[in-house]
Amino acid sequence: MNSPLYLDYVDESQRTGPPPAEGKTLSRGWRTLGWTSVALSGVLVAGSISAYGYVRYLDSGIKRVATDPGVLTQVPKLNDAVNILLLGSDSRKGGNAKYGRSLADETPRADTTILLHFSPGGEQAVGISFPRDLMVEIPSCNTPDGGKSLAQVGMINSAFSLGGMMCTWKTIQHISNIHIDHAVVVDFNGFKGVVNAVGGVKICMPYDVNDPQSKLNLKKGTHTVRGEQALAFVRARHGFKDGSDLQRVKRQQQFLGSLAKKALSQDVLGNPATLNALLRSLTKTVTVDEDFTFNKMTDLAGKLKGITPSKVRFITVPYTAYAPDPNRVALREPEAGEFFAQIANDTEIDDPTKKKVTNVPPSEISVRVLNGSGFDGAAARVGEALGAKGYQILSVGNPKKNPPATLIRYGEGAEDAATTLATLVSGAKVVPYPSTPAGTVDLVLGPNWTGQLKSSIPKKMDGEVKATDNICKTT
Repeated sequence: MNSPLYLDYVDESQRTGPPPAEGKTLSRGWRTLGWTSVALSGVLVAGSISAYGYVRYLDSGIKRVATDPGVLTQVPKLNDAVNILLLGSDSRKGGNAKYGRSLADETPRADTTILLHFSPGGEQAVGISFPRDLMVEIPSCNTPDGGKSLAQVGMINSAFSLGGMMCTWKTIQHISNIHIDHAVVVDFNGFKGVVNAVGGVKICMPYDVNDPQSKLNLKKGTHTVRGEQALAFVRARHGFKDGSDLQRVKRQQQFLGSLAKKALSQDVLGNPATLNALLRSLTKTVTVDEDFTFNKMTDLAGKLKGITPSKVRFITVPYTAYAPDPNRVALREPEAGEFFAQIANDTEIDDPTKKKVTNVPPSEISVRVLNGSGFDGAAARVGEALGAKGYQILSVGNPKKNPPATLIRYGEGAEDAATTLATLVSGAKVVPYPSTPAGTVDLVLGPNWTGQLKSSIPKKMDGEVKATDNICKTT
């Protein structure tokens, strides 16, 4: 099961408050707009260094909100991966009023919450969707009126209503233990602006659709949709055969992949006019944290240069039924915790030039983890991650003397165990060490430690969508 986009039309008579439950359906939301907004804004900035003054002018038009220092230090940053929190606001203010004028004065919600994970060097981009109906622990947050909300259990989208961007940021870090670098909020008009800026997105209709409610009228076959038509396509439900949200999920996922593929094509990246239109659209509709500065956007752009459509994936967090309410869902454990740990530790492609080793089962490898990296708590976190993989963690602590670089030291008879462990540790040098007990391996984290455990993120997860998928496959 996957999560549909919660963007149904709201008529003038709709009551205020949370949207009605849609069974066990989940919200995948503004992933389309979100991933493209961040990735392409970074590419644009990187490609416009020569027009520094102009880019600074555009950058100054982006709305920014103050950051909470406590949230920034809530979870330590372990490596060079970049995690961007994407929130899709359902605000009906200004140009968004047409989607529900009666809600214009209501506190906006984030009906879509996505964590964008960018591996170092552009090795992978993963959009992780947190369902709208997901029940989570929401910690106490600073509120807009200067007070504090109570810690509570609620739908994840309610964190945004309680304390805006920073409260959702704090909540995601609380439940996932993943460090978030920056946050971006987008709205309905932002979606249309991105789609229009890239010249529309190619979709595939499995049959004729004529839906009076969404005003979507398309014949069977491929089409390039823009603006309102694109928005109607991703949220229409009743005009499709069985009207199910599950059917809508696949349609949305294919749209997202098609958009990512278009956005990363030379037709977009190699066309200054298109890039300019895209960036101008983003500066009018995007809100970011105040620390997401011009320089940091430029740095992100450098990290994204290696991304291609085949490296773009969309995944929903592992979820299950929420016992107290069948219309809500909860994180499925231990799968969710394992998945979050994989994201936190990032992934790295194995070097094919490295010497082949005799693999030893993790259950037969005894490891002492020593922290000489300078990152507080790194040994404990690495020990926990290795323990989750089946390694026998004897102890965690600090070395008597910090090493110049990360080392894997092994005692007598543990060379194969050490080289097996080295396949998971980035930049580690394997060396024999007389003081290490026989059959034991010491993982000594040095100043070059990035926290990366290689090949951590599964190669394929149920329900994921890749940007290279065939848009005309069964919806």
